[in-house]
Amino acid sequence: MQRFLAGLLLILSSAVSAQDVRITPNMAAATFTINGETFTISREQDQDNLLTGEFARTSRACPPFCVHPMSVAPGVETVAELEVINFLTGQVAAGRGLLIDSRVPEWFAKGAIPGAVNVPFSTLDEGNPYRIEILKALGARDTGAGLDFSGAFTLMLYCNGPWCDQSPRAIRSLLDAGYPAERIKYYRGGMQDWLMLGLTVTPPVGGG
Repeated sequence: MQRFLAGLLLILSSAVSAQDVRITPNMAAATFTINGETFTISREQDQDNLLTGEFARTSRACPPFCVHPMSVAPGVETVAELEVINFLTGQVAAGRGLLIDSRVPEWFAKGAIPGAVNVPFSTLDEGNPYRIEILKALGARDTGAGLDFSGAFTLMLYCNGPWCDQSPRAIRSLLDAGYPAERIKYYRGGMQDWLMLGLTVTPPVGGG
């Protein structure tokens, strides 16, 4: 009996210590499924873990890497990490929303927020001859007299962080194309804040 209790206490203490770093007091992790693929977001459990590489830097030349305001455009909601997770587990998992990584493909390939799709900011520029097709893929309908966005996805966009202009540029391009502001959300913190909080990142292409 003593051995059983000791084993039980060991299991319980291991379970508790395994969740020392939670997302919130009531959420250890968030799991969701998109198009048949299951993702789990949690936090790094090593409390001595430090950022390394590009996202450990505190200073970048401005311009171009200037600090962006909290509001990117009138009517566009700015969100933080819990809203990103709730968006993924809610609207994205239900097929009503898309989390868009606005960075160039080589940055996306280094690691991204689980469940995000890569739509590089430049592909939404007015000068891109394929922009209409991209907007249609986002749910817009070509009426012949213009685009109807009444059935379009709700979008949440991010890039590398508060010093990155790629998602603000993508958002302004969407607005210029007629995308409704109330269907666009801006995760200003981007990868910088996501990594700073130790949240799960999809593995880089090729593993790692």
